[in-house]
Amino acid sequence: MTIKDLTPAVVWNNFYGITRIPRPSKHEEKIRKYLLDWAAEHKVEAFTDKTGNVIMRVPATPGYENRKGVVLQGHMDMVPQKNSDSNHDFLNDPIETRVEGDWLKACGTTLGADNGLGLALAMAVAESTDVKHGPIEILATYDEETGMTGAEALEPGILKGDILINLDSESEGELYVGCAGGLDASATGTYKRCEEPEGYSCMSLAVKGCQGGHSGMDIILCRANANKVGARLLYALLTKCDAKLIDFEGGTLRNAIPREFFATVYVKDEAAAKAVVEAEAKAIISEYKETDPDMSISLTPYVESEAEPCDHEDCKYVEDADALRIVRAVLACPDGVERMSASVPGLVETSNNMAMVGLSRGQWFVKCLMRSSVDTAKAALAAKMESVFKLAGAEIEFTGGYSGWAPNPDSTILKVMKEVYEKMFGCEPKVMAIHAGLECGILSGAYPNWDMVSCGPTLLSPHSPDERAYIPSVQKVWDYLKEVLASIPER
Repeated sequence: MTIKDLTPAVVWNNFYGITRIPRPSKHEEKIRKYLLDWAAEHKVEAFTDKTGNVIMRVPATPGYENRKGVVLQGHMDMVPQKNSDSNHDFLNDPIETRVEGDWLKACGTTLGADNGLGLALAMAVAESTDVKHGPIEILATYDEETGMTGAEALEPGILKGDILINLDSESEGELYVGCAGGLDASATGTYKRCEEPEGYSCMSLAVKGCQGGHSGMDIILCRANANKVGARLLYALLTKCDAKLIDFEGGTLRNAIPREFFATVYVKDEAAAKAVVEAEAKAIISEYKETDPDMSISLTPYVESEAEPCDHEDCKYVEDADALRIVRAVLACPDGVERMSASVPGLVETSNNMAMVGLSRGQWFVKCLMRSSVDTAKAALAAKMESVFKLAGAEIEFTGGYSGWAPNPDSTILKVMKEVYEKMFGCEPKVMAIHAGLECGILSGAYPNWDMVSCGPTLLSPHSPDERAYIPSVQKVWDYLKEVLASIPER
């Protein structure tokens, strides 16, 4: 069985089309053209706004012209994560999928169901002739995953709808009415460099096999952050044996929990260094045996790459005091859940993902993504982070901040969606807030009149190559969405 055999075909066919189009964040040119061409083929009115969001308009079905207008919203970009052994080129290659039981997965990369399935559901509404609905607008934003830039740039007045149904949630049976705000942090610093030492061996340290995942949705799972693990190992090497730091790197995206970390070191005694790493690795692997059972840690002789041979500059190491200062800063940087919500049981209030680290040729950096549903708590976490890096002699910059989405207990569309769900499935949906960045909060700045709810099919491990979509949930959400649209109240 392949994706083309799945039902509802109208949804899966659209998602298959989306998987054929490269669309990493900040490279949405091809998917934007694809959506406009698709709309022209299906005789759906479509255009781009001044910044690059795609908007489609679908007239009401006969007899539903007096219903409130609905905006179906999702984002067109995807997180480009792949396994280290994958040769996938996210700028040019399609996403290859496979069906495993009730799950749709990709082959060594992210699937892009976040948020390709949301767009596919909206497109299915636009092309179907048997769905009863009032006036529909489809809003496909760009660059959601790395800054929510398209949502930020949306101008007031372009969209005419009264209700926004965001299709970017990842648990069927749950309706989301609130989300966390975010803030990016970038710390940078310099260090003294020393010439290659005599009598030392060059070795490679590697942390692989961590599960990673979505830095908002999965942060509560307390999975290993490969950058933190790597810093812990480096600290052990620097303090327990004669070792010198050359370089390190880990993580690829702010919104993905780091899965791999690599470093290069000089060691005076290979056997002693291996013993230190093995002892520390044994403890770490034991600590994370439940969340990251496939984690591996190795210290092996350095092998020069034929594609990127080393030059003299690559052989220089970090002065000993600077090396300890930097590694200590990475160790001390807040990471993971900072505080749970006191008002919503089970909800993470504030967190940080220490997403990317790097050190090479005199420069080092740490890049993080903070999230919180409480703006003052987010500011307090930023102050803590600033203190850590200032003490380490680094500079830090905060950018891309946005507030969260506050729940509306009097929401009319929430009432409708709860009633429809209970009628269809015999149980109430869960009404929740989410510790992740949905675009609803930002969009409400331009359209404060919108009544908003977020929903979607079940996805697991988004933002990682383990991302997968639960196939039966797509049929359920499609049936539910059709009934909700038929139940939208009159103006």
